[in-house]
Amino acid sequence: MTARFVLLVVAKAPVPGLAKTRLSPPATPAQAARIAAAALLDTLDAVCAVPGAAPVVAMTGDLGAAALAPEIGAALRHVTTIPQRGWDFGARLAHAHADAAAVHSGLPILQIGMDTPQVTPESLAEAAAPVVAGGHDSVLGPAVDGGWWALGLAEPRHAQVLAGVPMSRDDTGERTLRALTACGLRPRRAAELSDVDTMADARAVAAMCPDGRFARAVAAVRGQAVA
Repeated sequence: MTARFVLLVVAKAPVPGLAKTRLSPPATPAQAARIAAAALLDTLDAVCAVPGAAPVVAMTGDLGAAALAPEIGAALRHVTTIPQRGWDFGARLAHAHADAAAVHSGLPILQIGMDTPQVTPESLAEAAAPVVAGGHDSVLGPAVDGGWWALGLAEPRHAQVLAGVPMSRDDTGERTLRALTACGLRPRRAAELSDVDTMADARAVAAMCPDGRFARAVAAVRGQAVA
């Protein structure tokens, strides 16, 4: 099938002690990294099942030291992987859009992270639809914590505005919306999702996707059996 859009995942290698540190305690560093790895793997399963999507992963960190490294390596063989570059997270996001556009010239991009493992092929296709169908220039999916979980751009060069937006704040979503509007875009709102920062977030998200790796990794922290 000919690709109609790029589905860009911005990801960090889930290395114990560096990944999802706000889950500890109650999770150990190893458990937190395993939760992050499970989130990435479940996300990639959904991404690779979206019809018409060209999956690209912008990765940073040492995959060799990551939790579930063999599984992640196997999953990445089904996508195009590019390195992250830039001086801060906003710049890395902007560069990731530019680099993904260089690989798949002329296609709109929907960018997500690895912190919403409850996404499905259907929900991702729905989020991308406004820019893929050509009716809208952009899409922004707000996160419950005030950030955002998805950004769709019909013209990827507009991601340059992200370099000037402070990230990981409770007003990042509003600031991103203002930056997009200031450059002439009219973002359509996608569904609001909860991403995973704390163990309370992880448990709430796991309840939404109880059959995946992520839910099993979260259950292990509660002392429940893991299949």
